[in-house]
Parts: sequence; structure tokens; C-alpha cells
Amino acid sequence: MALSDLPRSERPREKLLASGPSILTDAELLAILIRTGTRGRSALQIAHDIIEQHGGLVHLFSSDRETFCNTKGLGPAKYAQLTAVLEMAKRYETSRAKEREFLESPDAVKSVVSLNMRSLEHEVFACLFLDNRHRLIRYQPLFNGTIDSASVYPREVVKAALQCNCAAVVLAHNHPSGVAEPSRADIEITKKLVKALGVVDIRVLDHIIVGDGYQVSLAERGEM
Repeated sequence: MALSDLPRSERPREKLLASGPSILTDAELLAILIRTGTRGRSALQIAHDIIEQHGGLVHLFSSDRETFCNTKGLGPAKYAQLTAVLEMAKRYETSRAKEREFLESPDAVKSVVSLNMRSLEHEVFACLFLDNRHRLIRYQPLFNGTIDSASVYPREVVKAALQCNCAAVVLAHNHPSGVAEPSRADIEITKKLVKALGVVDIRVLDHIIVGDGYQVSLAERGEM
């Protein structure tokens, strides 16, 4: 059955235009991106199959280019479209954060950090540099690691913080394993950075660790 054979009220694009995107299922949202079906299979049916095959949108979006493009119903053009959409979402959320009065609560910080880090396949350590009203000046990845580690140099973090003339910093890194629980090394480097940045009168407000679908705040855990 083609999408055009469905009642207009059940077609994904028409539902979105009539009632907004929040009421659509994951498959319906993906069907809008796919647009066209194949012989005997609508875009919506293909979208259902893809989501079931990958175990959800998160795993689909975080799959590598080869896996994505080899999925039946997708391909290089859809990969380019989706990558562009995700990048726009990251830039939008970061821009919104810069316009907010405060970026101080763990939940506000987690939303910015998660969007930028949740689909990474290797470990990245980044900083959110804030002004004296805790508004975002810059989100900046600083160190890239292997699948399970990254070397973090306090001197480079201090240098980057001074370059943007920030008053406070939120540290962030991801765990590609998907488990966001802090390790002893995570806690130790946090304490080193608190001490190093404190020398130049820059406060470390938090250290966010990003896992698969959730984040851990070291400030909330009392590990700062």
C-alpha cells in the first residue's frame, strides 16, 4: 500500500502539518525522510522495518555510514539528509543555549552536551565555557580518544578557557560503552582540572558524562 492510499489523516506528512511532530511515531517521522516506497512496500512500512532492524532511532542515527547506506530503503542520499538534519539540530540547540539567561542547572547542560556527544563512537572530552552569568560562550571539543579513553591535559584546558575569557566551565565527555557511570580516573581528572582552573579564578561547575540514553552529573553525585 502506498502512502497515498491511506486516509489523509493517517499520512505522516499530513499528520505533522495538522497536529505537529510530537504526535508522530518514530516510524512516521522516518517515513517523511524516506518519502518514497518500493514495489509493494510504502515508505511507512519500510520505516517500520528499518527501526525494527536497528533497534530504534538512536541506534539507526548512531550507525556508521556503511551500515546506514546498506540498509534497504536508505542510501547515500538519505545518509546526507539525515546527517545534515542532525548537525542542524546540534547547532540549533547550541545557539539556543547561548541565548539563554543561565546555563547553570544540570538538566540544561545535559541537553546541550547529549545532543553533541550521544552518537559518537569514540571518546571525546569537551568544555562548555560560560561567562559570569553562566551563559554559554562556546562549546569546544578539546581531546579525542580511542574507543574507551582520552588523554586530558589540564594546561590545554586552562589555555582554552583563558582564550575565551570565561568565568566558569562545565566539563563533559562521553563513554562509548554506553555506561555513563564515572570511573575513578574521571573523578581524579575532574579534581585536577578544578585545581588548575581555580589558580586562574575560573570555576568548574560540573562534569557531565554521557552514556547511551542518559547522563551523569558529578556535581549531583557530590564528586566535585
